[in-house]
Amino acid sequence: MSRNDALALMVEWTHNESLRKHMLCVETVMRSYAQKFGQDEELWGITGLLHDFDYEKYPNPPDHPLKGSEILKSLEYPEEMLIAILGHASYTNIPRESLLAKTLFACDELCGFIVACSLVKPDRKVASLEVSSVKKKLKDKGFARNVSRDDITNSVSELDINLDEHIQFVIDSLKTNAANLGL
Repeated sequence: MSRNDALALMVEWTHNESLRKHMLCVETVMRSYAQKFGQDEELWGITGLLHDFDYEKYPNPPDHPLKGSEILKSLEYPEEMLIAILGHASYTNIPRESLLAKTLFACDELCGFIVACSLVKPDRKVASLEVSSVKKKLKDKGFARNVSRDDITNSVSELDINLDEHIQFVIDSLKTNAANLGL
């Protein structure tokens, strides 16, 4: 399992630049959480990088992430990764028991939401984003309406972290890679 191979797979399967950017953002934050929790940074990063790689070809539940998981299994990616990827979609009913699975779930929707919040800032930069503005936007159901507020709320509860601290952690993580992410 190498990041270069995972990146090549993601690029082969995903042509939409926004979706690619999303997966790169989730990878960035997952690597930061791996460091914070003393976990395997490569495993966590590649899990974030590949969690939605099949979405463009299989956007409808339950095909995504089931089809992608089958492909990753055939390529001999670790079982822990497959379970986390399957669990990031609540409709699969795969329990999120591992720290990896809980963290992926907690990062997925929030990363997308924070990118959306960044893009409406005058400078369009994550560096100028504050927790308070993200929380204000979370209350606006019309803003980034495809982002599940319930998933964000449930994920911080499952991971047993404070929402404000999680938002700040995600912002800070994205700042470390902002130039590469276009943020």
